[in-house]
Amino acid sequence: MKQSVDRATNRRITSNIFKGSLGNLIEWYDWYVYSAFAIYFSAEFFPQGNSTIQLLNTAGVFAIGFLMRPIGSVIMGRYADRYRRRAGLTLSVAIMAIGSLVIACTPGYSSIGILSPIILVVARLIQGISLGGEYGTSATYLSEVASTGRRGYYSSFQYVTLVGGQLVALGVQIVLQQILNENEMISWGWRIPFVIGALGALAVLWLRRSMDESEQFEKMNSKNRVNAGTIKALMKYPRAVMTVIGLTLGGTVAFYTYTTYLQKYMINTVGLDKQSVSWINFIALLVFVILQPLAGKLSDRIGRRPLLLGFGIFGTILTVPLFLLMGQTKSPVVAFLFMMLGLVIVTGYTSINAVVKAELFPTEIRALGVGFPYSLTVAVFGGTAEFVALWLKSIGVESLFFYYVSACIAVSLIAYWRMGESSKNSQIEAEHNAANASSTPGKKAL
Repeated sequence: MKQSVDRATNRRITSNIFKGSLGNLIEWYDWYVYSAFAIYFSAEFFPQGNSTIQLLNTAGVFAIGFLMRPIGSVIMGRYADRYRRRAGLTLSVAIMAIGSLVIACTPGYSSIGILSPIILVVARLIQGISLGGEYGTSATYLSEVASTGRRGYYSSFQYVTLVGGQLVALGVQIVLQQILNENEMISWGWRIPFVIGALGALAVLWLRRSMDESEQFEKMNSKNRVNAGTIKALMKYPRAVMTVIGLTLGGTVAFYTYTTYLQKYMINTVGLDKQSVSWINFIALLVFVILQPLAGKLSDRIGRRPLLLGFGIFGTILTVPLFLLMGQTKSPVVAFLFMMLGLVIVTGYTSINAVVKAELFPTEIRALGVGFPYSLTVAVFGGTAEFVALWLKSIGVESLFFYYVSACIAVSLIAYWRMGESSKNSQIEAEHNAANASSTPGKKAL
């Protein structure tokens, strides 16, 4: 009897993780399609000129979208902490669908002039609000619905689907490159993936309505719920907030460097052709996705901190030589191996960062606590990484960017060194155990 109950519970958990993760995948697909297809539509929204300058402009818009993520994390985090995780996740994917549809339908600069890039910016701001709310709420939901002893494994699927969204975007790019020629891609083909993203978001909107609410949210008492999701409540946890910022700084810069900027680096600096770069990115990211649950499962056995320290140490030491050596090769295979090495290092951060942050906060402030300091750090450092790299290249000192990435990781290494083991001091586990103790006969008085 107990085994059948356990199997039913595991199926329920798996179903909820799938629904939450699939929505996360679509949101990140919509976000990354912009970066993946920037090499084709940059000239559509900005005046003709130097290709690096056009990419710099589109990278600037990419960074602007990140500036809305802290605002989105406050709005959506408060909503999720007060009115349910499921409601927050459903709303965020609806907003993302609107942003993608607007980009897909916006005429180019040659048709409506300056209005074209203005509409593009507005659409990215809308998507930034959505994504700002998605991260904190998704990390919270996946961590809360996971079973004890497997939270690292289950929460790793946030980055499985985050990177999966980028993989799908690259897959769509590769397919379109086989079907359409260069002129067709530049003229109208780049709009197709944005339409796909909008339709996918609408499908997930329907799917997320059937998710279960997390048990920890349902058991939150009415007193805590009144004050849930406020900045005032968040400020009662300054150490946890600063820990999230320290955790995120080096990780987000490294992640966006290897998964977003590296595509442009291979084309503009290494000199590889666009199709080869698309395949390199696709295969490397596919392996990266497979590594996430493996590392998450490892963290459930040995703890979160050793993985973070591994990322911090190797990221600080190897980032500069890795990029300098890649810049000297002309071989797609060697470029792939260098990219893969970087992604293996970054896995120490990406696979577990969601659960580590969720374990720092109580239920009534968890979505906002995870989302706001994370989004703020990503907006300042992660979202600007590509822009900084392209700007340094435009003034002839691209190599300075590699030292910048290494320095950011070094700062996070200090945070990893000073922090305790989050799985041993987990707020999620403490609340889960307290709720079980109070609901078990004979333990209420203990």
